[in-house]
Amino acid sequence: MSLTMMEAHGTYVPVRLDAERWATRRIHRKLLVAVHTVTTGKRLLDAVRLLEGDPRIQVFFTPAPDVFSNGVEDFLEDLNGLVLPWSQAVQTRFDLALAASHGSLHELHAPVIVLPHGAGHNKIVPAGRRGRPVGERGAYGFSRQRLVRDGAVIPEAIVLAHQEELTRLGRECPEALPVAEVVGDPCFDRIAASLPSRALYREAVRVRARQQLVLFCSTWGSKSILGQSWELLERLVRELPGDEYRVALLLHPNVWNAHGEWQVLSWLAALGRSGLTVISQYADWVGALAAADYVVGDHGSVTLYGAMTGVPVLMAGLPEEVLDPASPLAELSSFVPRLGLREGRPLRQQLSRSSTAYRPQRYERIAARITSEPGQFAQKMRALIYRKLRLRSPAVRIAAEPAPVPLTVRYDEPGGVVSWRS
Repeated sequence: MSLTMMEAHGTYVPVRLDAERWATRRIHRKLLVAVHTVTTGKRLLDAVRLLEGDPRIQVFFTPAPDVFSNGVEDFLEDLNGLVLPWSQAVQTRFDLALAASHGSLHELHAPVIVLPHGAGHNKIVPAGRRGRPVGERGAYGFSRQRLVRDGAVIPEAIVLAHQEELTRLGRECPEALPVAEVVGDPCFDRIAASLPSRALYREAVRVRARQQLVLFCSTWGSKSILGQSWELLERLVRELPGDEYRVALLLHPNVWNAHGEWQVLSWLAALGRSGLTVISQYADWVGALAAADYVVGDHGSVTLYGAMTGVPVLMAGLPEEVLDPASPLAELSSFVPRLGLREGRPLRQQLSRSSTAYRPQRYERIAARITSEPGQFAQKMRALIYRKLRLRSPAVRIAAEPAPVPLTVRYDEPGGVVSWRS
């Protein structure tokens, strides 16, 4: 059911006072999933899936207000879950809520568990707003301005991936330390589970036997690698010999949702017909990362996850001022090569040199900073949710599974149809 229909018929969903009269199963606990963006929605699914098979819990979804909310309605409709409009969600009591962003959470009538929606809490964000004095800058997710309201910490629990993040959180918002929970990182665990299937993912993105895959990863915004250096992508496609290399593009969901799928595909059409592989926004990006021989990125989370794949990471368009100096991504950026359009430095040569300079131990140190609980997210996150719901957790053990194969874009003849393929 679309959000428009839900707004019109919201009183019919099983949150009304006489809900038990209409429900087939008696609901013991009501859990709300607040989805701010497509990115946060995908991360929240890593937690919600841990409740599969438990008939005691009814899960509701709601689109939370956010500047990047475009695409959330389609995301929720594709889930076929029970969706409440935000206006109804904030007038309803729930036993627990999950979110992976901070906006408007104080409006909910539920204890809220807040997960990170990326890796490493790397980005610095200003505390002020445009046109107002800017306060002290802090790492996104640790900022006191976003965690505290009217002197009280908003989240019931703040999920962290690494023990060292407790120290960073304590420096920026010490009153939030009592609610911090170190449970691990679902993407780290899924990448680790997927790496043994590397050959399968390479076949899915059409990497031939003697080719090397260059994965070009861009986060969103004007300071991203795509925002700063579109020409770099063009030249990678143009200069790297097609019989030796395949170039694939992986974009942050906010790029697709800010500009629209048609526009992004239109911008990339000429490159797509020249050999660029575009990873679908509907794909699980983990398989593309596992398939790569080189990761070219910026200050986005995928670049950091690249450190655990055993291949060289190169950076471009990296705005040092947005990185928290204490973050693992800042440490990674301190030693990885810069890929650039320098005179007399062919891109092929720069890639080759990065392989020669590759030191596994340095990358392993960065990977170890992503999570201190490798392989433990599913068990620890499920235990946290059930503890906050005051329910006994199922005894069966669960673990991360390999990612599905990526979907890519197929460009037909000029003016033709663009489609997705697996």
